[in-house]
Amino acid sequence: MSQRLALQKCWNHTEREAVARCPECTRFFCRECVVEHGHRILCSACLGKLLDAHPPKKRALGLAPIWRFAATFAGFIVAWLAFFWLGRALLEIPDETHAVRFLQNRLQEAVEEGMEE
Repeated sequence: MSQRLALQKCWNHTEREAVARCPECTRFFCRECVVEHGHRILCSACLGKLLDAHPPKKRALGLAPIWRFAATFAGFIVAWLAFFWLGRALLEIPDETHAVRFLQNRLQEAVEEGMEE
């Protein structure tokens, strides 16, 4: 194959040496006439036919960005409400149940009991 390729000339430029063979049309081409596409080397004509046969799909934006924003916003609101209500619940705990107050009261009771004896 390398000998056959070395003796070939470009299909489009007859004065140039061929460097590749298009697998679609089996013609030989120079470096300027071929392009790599999908891990294959194709000539520009075959690449054009291939791209015309399979045009790229256009993504419609639609409502997806709006739904993403709404979901993110709703997540922040739910998290804020959860922490807000947790804070409110913690504020409802009587002072006597806090560890420092509890220990101070127990220590004071122990001291008072010790003085009574």
